[in-house]
Amino acid sequence: MNQANFRKHIQKLFKEQEKLLARRNRRSPSGNGIFDRYEFPVLTAAHAPIAWRYDLDRKTNPLLLERIAVNAAFNAGALLHGGKYLVIARVEGADRKSFFAVAESPNGIDSFRFWDYPILMPETSEPDTNVYDMRLVKHQDGWIYGLFCTERKDPKTPAWDTSSAVAQCGIARTRDLKTWERLADLKSKSPQQRNVVLHPEFVDGQYAFYTRPQDDFIQAGKGGGIGWGLSPSIENAVVANEIIVDNREYHTIQEVKNGLGPAPIKTKQGWLHLAHGVRNTAAGLRYVLYLFLAGLERPWVITHKPAGYFIAPEGDERVGDVSNVVFSNGWIEKKNGDVLIYYASSDTRLHVAASTVARLLDYVLHTPADPLRSRGCVEQRYALIEKNFAALKTMKLPAGKPPREAKAKRITAKKRQS
Repeated sequence: MNQANFRKHIQKLFKEQEKLLARRNRRSPSGNGIFDRYEFPVLTAAHAPIAWRYDLDRKTNPLLLERIAVNAAFNAGALLHGGKYLVIARVEGADRKSFFAVAESPNGIDSFRFWDYPILMPETSEPDTNVYDMRLVKHQDGWIYGLFCTERKDPKTPAWDTSSAVAQCGIARTRDLKTWERLADLKSKSPQQRNVVLHPEFVDGQYAFYTRPQDDFIQAGKGGGIGWGLSPSIENAVVANEIIVDNREYHTIQEVKNGLGPAPIKTKQGWLHLAHGVRNTAAGLRYVLYLFLAGLERPWVITHKPAGYFIAPEGDERVGDVSNVVFSNGWIEKKNGDVLIYYASSDTRLHVAASTVARLLDYVLHTPADPLRSRGCVEQRYALIEKNFAALKTMKLPAGKPPREAKAKRITAKKRQS
């Protein structure tokens, strides 16, 4: 490839990517009143900068081959900072190693562009093999914290066992999301910790953590559930005592395991939480998202929790590296009460959904809890059906018939009479 063709191919690469980066996102026409999906993912592997993937020097890459491939961009923490919508995505290379990178958008729904360089996260004395799924929080102490999973090979297993891992909570802090200070990993009595979230305010003068204790890397074992614990220090965080805030439960969306998503949103009615639940199916594990509300003065006490899932994978979201999965560790509350929810699908790409604090609270406060029995679920529906029949009667609509169908029959009858 001569110099002219080499230059032309580089220009083509940038031009094709620019079409993707500049693409406008649109709300999906159908919604359930609680939230709205958007038509396109906000981040994919193709959003990764050309300079991260190609060697653009003709002397060392005369055929213009992709040198360091990117496999996926997903599971992002989110922050509205300095008037800019920022997400810190989990970017996974073709080599399975994940790293963090900041992407910026002018409106939070499209035109996300990665900063020039990914985050070169400092290591502890025990280097991480893999890092991923950062939760971002602006804390009362003035720092921006990133809590993430740090994964290392399990030293207690034999050398031939190359799949056993130990997960713990890594902690780093920053002022500008560019320069990061790595702190010691969180210590607790649990063998493994994943999906740990920092509460945004002090509780009794201490740092508060939502944990997810596990006996094993994948299986919760005797552990599991969303935990709660306090630490007097963040530089050397130790949760000496954990209580379980939200248990795993048989034959529910969270029977296998569950974990908190982003840090909660503070409302007048309480702390609004987004979490993920996992159940087993014949096709493997299924991840969905759910909401709950906890007390303002006692954030470890759940006051309201709707039954079932809030968001589940649909359509193309069900297809990817790890299928039938939605996962969230980032959302942004705007000053006007709008909420942007960033969720990943099937460990492959990042999406956004839009709602408001008012709508989410209405859903959480007035949706029935799970009665944990089939008969109880039917009794809930009976109560709703009877309530709706009464409402239709006051509107002089036939009970049990859709309003449009009833109206159409009345119009047809009038035409026959005339």
